[in-house]
Amino acid sequence: MKDESKSHHRRSIRVRGYDYSQAGAYFVTICAKNREFVFGKIIDTEMRLNDTGRIVQECWNDLPSRFAGIELDAFVTMPNHIHGIIIIVGARLALPKAGAASSAPTLGDIIRAFKSISAINVNRMLSRSGQSLWQRNYYEHVIRNEKSLNKIHEYIIHNPLRWSLDRENPYRKGEDDFDHWLASFKKRPDKRKKR
Repeated sequence: MKDESKSHHRRSIRVRGYDYSQAGAYFVTICAKNREFVFGKIIDTEMRLNDTGRIVQECWNDLPSRFAGIELDAFVTMPNHIHGIIIIVGARLALPKAGAASSAPTLGDIIRAFKSISAINVNRMLSRSGQSLWQRNYYEHVIRNEKSLNKIHEYIIHNPLRWSLDRENPYRKGEDDFDHWLASFKKRPDKRKKR
């Protein structure tokens, strides 16, 4: 019999009870497996995509053709991760486009498709089979208002300029104020007593 006290329980980063298919804007970060530098290099504060990075960018840009009712906002491919904003505009009653997925996708459906399709295309280009391109999970943040949307948009657009402070850069030199701002949104424990 398995000892449950010793089994590893992965902590969910999802907001409990939140409907990730509802209309809204979502900031996502997805890291390459083992945070390897596989998408290109930062040269003179500019991201230079390699072939793998270009495939990832194309797969991201193609998401609206796969999912009716989503729009893409700011996006950047970095050496070992991507940042992007996905806007679900309420596709519940929309008919899917030809070859598109369900008309009411969840954020998880969208990210799962992106990771799968981009990994398949990268593996095909590299003549390899079944190798992971991405880490198992991803980071998401529900964007709650226009001020936050603007701040996150600017962060994404200027991410290559801030590479020396990026938390995903193993050689970073300092901390980014954006990380502190984003951390302020993390759920705080409920201090009410259970009855």
